Amino acid sequence: MKYIKFFLLALCTALIACNQPKTDQANATPQSAPAQEVKAADGATAMMDAGERPKKVVKTDDEWKKILTPEQFDVLRREGTERPNSSPLLGNHEKGIYVCAGCNTEVFSSEAKFESGTGWPSFYQPYKKENINEVVDNSGGMTRTEVECYVCGGHLGHVFDDGPKPTGLRYCLDGVALKFIAQK
Repeated sequence: MKYIKFFLLALCTALIACNQPKTDQANATPQSAPAQEVKAADGATAMMDAGERPKKVVKTDDEWKKILTPEQFDVLRREGTERPNSSPLLGNHEKGIYVCAGCNTEVFSSEAKFESGTGWPSFYQPYKKENINEVVDNSGGMTRTEVECYVCGGHLGHVFDDGPKPTGLRYCLDGVALKFIAQK
């Protein structure tokens, strides 16, 4: 009799748990984690919350023009493209993290960088998937997938499905939209 009561209690507990509404993980309040300082090669810093989607940054065009070079502004804010083979980051083989030149958000790692032969820095996966957005881009008479910084909405480049293993993806990025932070 004692075992039957225990079994019925366990069964009722399981049924109650199954009937509880599921929480939407994307909208759930994450546990607070300590913030980490990210420092770019030019000395600029940004605070990132570990384990959370970063806070969005919104600025006017005039505010962006004060902190970006004209070429960075054209690429990041106007979805321009730098000339192929013009980025010093193309031949960079140091270990480190690539951050958005607009807001210093960590977007790609040297560990996923590869030589694509296209003339732009290429990666087979983002450093933190939650730090980028992929958006359908129908400009220029073709359909592509644009890669944007999640935090500031800056245009980073495009992603194509002709990359190496393990993902088969090629994130083809404008080097001017990135800053490199070497790992020590």
